[in-house]
Amino acid sequence: MFRILLALHLLLAVFAVGPLAHAVTTAGRGIRRGDGNATAYAARMARIYTYASVLVVVLGFALMSSKRNGHKVAEFSDTWVWLSLLLWVAAAVLSLAVVVPTLDRATTLIEAEQSVVTLTARVAAAGGVIGLLFAAIIVLMVYRPGS
Repeated sequence: MFRILLALHLLLAVFAVGPLAHAVTTAGRGIRRGDGNATAYAARMARIYTYASVLVVVLGFALMSSKRNGHKVAEFSDTWVWLSLLLWVAAAVLSLAVVVPTLDRATTLIEAEQSVVTLTARVAAAGGVIGLLFAAIIVLMVYRPGS
C-alpha cells in the first residue's frame, strides 16, 4: 500500500503542483501583453490547481499513517513534515489571496482598456515566491531534516 500511496502522491505533485507553479510564475506575461484572455486563463488555472494541490497534502498525510517495513514513515512532529505543510499553506494563500484576485482585476482592467502596469510586479513577485516555496518543499521532502 505504501508504494501505491507514494506513487499517487508524486503523480499528483507533478500534475497538480507543477501546473500551479507554472501558471503563477508565468501569469505576468498576460498582464504585460495586455491579453485579457491570458490573464483570465492564468487565474482559472491557478485557482483550480491550488485546490487540486490539497490532494497532494491529503496523500502526504496518508503516507505518514502508512508503515514501511513495519515502521511509520513519518510523524507530524518531524521538522520536515510540519515545515512542508506550513510552506504549502503559505503558497496556497499567496495563490488564492494575491495572484488570483490580482489576475481577475487585471482581466477586468484590460477589458475596460485601462492601465494594468502596477499589477505586473505584484503577480510576478507573488508567483516567484510561490515557486520558491514549492522548491523549498521539494528540498525538505528529499533531505528530511529532523527525522
